[in-house]
Amino acid sequence: MSRQGGGSPIIVKKVTKRGHGHHGGSWKVAYADFVTAMMAFFMVMWLVGLDDQTRKTIQEYFSRPVGLHTIGGGGDSPIGAGASPAQINDMKLRLAVHKYEESAYEAAASHLRERLDSLSGSLSSAKVEVTVGTDGLRIELIEGGAGDFFFPRGSAAPRDAAITVLSTVTQELLRLQNPVVVEGHTDASPYGSDATYTNWELSADRANAARRVLEQAGLPRERLSEVRGLADTRLRNEGDPFASENRRISLLLPFTQIPSRPIPVTSSE
Repeated sequence: MSRQGGGSPIIVKKVTKRGHGHHGGSWKVAYADFVTAMMAFFMVMWLVGLDDQTRKTIQEYFSRPVGLHTIGGGGDSPIGAGASPAQINDMKLRLAVHKYEESAYEAAASHLRERLDSLSGSLSSAKVEVTVGTDGLRIELIEGGAGDFFFPRGSAAPRDAAITVLSTVTQELLRLQNPVVVEGHTDASPYGSDATYTNWELSADRANAARRVLEQAGLPRERLSEVRGLADTRLRNEGDPFASENRRISLLLPFTQIPSRPIPVTSSE
């Protein structure tokens, strides 16, 4: 501030223009919701073109998805009163269920990646990978660097990081209805030649430990269909069997497999 000629003071006001700044990750969540809504819209438009019987079967499936595995097997069939498996167009049904599940898995994967973004800074060199592949939705807790971030080396006791990630994953799994397979994997580092505890036991124990965390976080027990200990039979890094990324926990939500209806055999007489 200064005076000129003894008159009124001249006030200089400094205006700082502010940019829009960083909006954090909220836009990602909004975009994921938009993509989910678009996928749902196209699914509805596609389903509208199906025949009544196939739509009815799909409706029954979503009311009781686990029961759909019994189609063609007799007994407890979700097809509907008075209907027969022979009345179902197998190809349309498989395609409809697969497309719906693929859409639901992609949406779940998108939401889950957003949830895990907030944990990425605390994962050190470990990571969580979420993918939708030919076998279904797969979520993997992968060791990195020192390789004992989720589990101590040679131990099946989960660290706090594993519990936090699995609990976060559970909240997204609750939005789905599909069964969950838990797999434990190790690297190829051997135990002693006379050891009675091997990578088979370690991988199975870690998978069971992960299962317990999922249940404690609220995942219903009936959703857990299998617990597998695979040792080092499915290496992530085959070029280095001892690499830390081979030590991991995998959660798999497989695509529903619908059995084919039996082909009628007619007599040539």
